[in-house]
Amino acid sequence: MKAVAFGRVMILAAAVSLGLGGCAAPTATAPQGGQVLNGEASKDAGQESAESQYLRGLAYTLGEEVVQDNKQAVYWYRKSAMQGHAGAQCMLGASYNDGLGVPQDYKQAVYWYRKSAEQGNAVAQCLLGAAYKFGQGVPQDYEQAFYWFSKSAVQEDTDALFELGSVYFSGRGVQKDKKQAIQWFKKAAEQGHAVAQFVLGGLYFEGETVPQDYKQAVYWFSKSAGQEHAEAQYRLGGMYYYGLGVPQDYKQAVYWYRKSAEQGNAKAQSMVGGGYSRGDGVPQDYKQAVYWYSKSAEQGNAGAQFGLGIMHAHGNGVLQNNQQAYAWFSVAVANGAKAASKFRDEAAGKLTPEALIEAQALAAQYFEQYQPKAEQ
Repeated sequence: MKAVAFGRVMILAAAVSLGLGGCAAPTATAPQGGQVLNGEASKDAGQESAESQYLRGLAYTLGEEVVQDNKQAVYWYRKSAMQGHAGAQCMLGASYNDGLGVPQDYKQAVYWYRKSAEQGNAVAQCLLGAAYKFGQGVPQDYEQAFYWFSKSAVQEDTDALFELGSVYFSGRGVQKDKKQAIQWFKKAAEQGHAVAQFVLGGLYFEGETVPQDYKQAVYWFSKSAGQEHAEAQYRLGGMYYYGLGVPQDYKQAVYWYRKSAEQGNAKAQSMVGGGYSRGDGVPQDYKQAVYWYSKSAEQGNAGAQFGLGIMHAHGNGVLQNNQQAYAWFSVAVANGAKAASKFRDEAAGKLTPEALIEAQALAAQYFEQYQPKAEQ
């Protein structure tokens, strides 16, 4: 399971300013957008109330009616937090977590998260659970993570709902219960949590703990992909490409592959390259194929390295070059594309002994430089 990212001060503050609920909002008394320093909020600030100090902190975080200034934001959060304002305590913790306006200090982040969490702040409870889950500022403790995620999830904190599902799914901190995990994932997904939606899509695709259902997989991948989740976009592209849960549609496949590829997903980049190479869903365009294969190959994707070798071997989109072909085929084989070995040997047979030595050196260089990255 991928962990969600926590402690993003700007995201938290923006959500508060917009009046959003759930995990993103540190306090239930947040103003509506555009009202951080207007009207009563500005008037209260002069009276040094904890709430007005907190609102001034938000204004500096967001740069709303003042110049954006993280140090000033921390100044006002601290004044408010010292008066016991739970939202300010949470934001001060997040500032320490991210090193915004103060030196990064995970122990201080946990200190303020705990202050806020003990007052019942759902966001802080979720963030404190995350700190225990990852051992960030506190010793790693899955049972404590479960405790705080549970506290937060009861308040319908979206991230906590997802994290609680992850805890039940993994069995870290609680007895493993995948059926319970599904229930929490669904609650998070129904509230719009993109990672939970992606996870549900994968579970329905695999038929893990739920009956295999490609239509449900497409439904949840679509929800997540619509929120710009790169891996969900890639998986949705695959559903359209192979006609799983939807009618086969190469144009739609390439559409979603491209959206994922533009976010840097190497697998999607390889598929876009393949689409242009074959003319699947897009007009055949060898230069575009080389462009996307190269993007992916440089991230260590073996399929794209194989494809790039083909392009060099045939001179499609690039000048024909057997040394380049040999080098890319060699790297593809080394990274797991065993089918490329035949093509590598054919390319080698077209080279002089001297040229082959150069090609082998180039292959070694590429192998060193273009190793697969995480989750290829």
